[in-house]
Amino acid sequence: MKELFPRKQVMGFVFSMILTAAALSVYFLDMSFAFGMTVLLVTAFIQAGLQLVVFMHAGETGDKGAIYTNIYYALAIALVTVFGTLLCMVWGFV
Repeated sequence: MKELFPRKQVMGFVFSMILTAAALSVYFLDMSFAFGMTVLLVTAFIQAGLQLVVFMHAGETGDKGAIYTNIYYALAIALVTVFGTLLCMVWGFV
């Protein structure tokens, strides 16, 4: 019976709820902007990684090296897009 209980998924769900409560604490505790954004960014990236590994089973296939390479590539493209947009539109560099 022990092998039928989805312990990993339940622990992932509990950890997701803890991260959500940490993100909600930014609003309810009226934190400063810089500290609040730091908490939100850290909890968002941890939760995204948790979702990929636990619920989308990113590391459970034989081709996990290619999957993680694609994730790192997508993250790099997203960061270049976001910071490139900020560089051009907000910070005034062309």
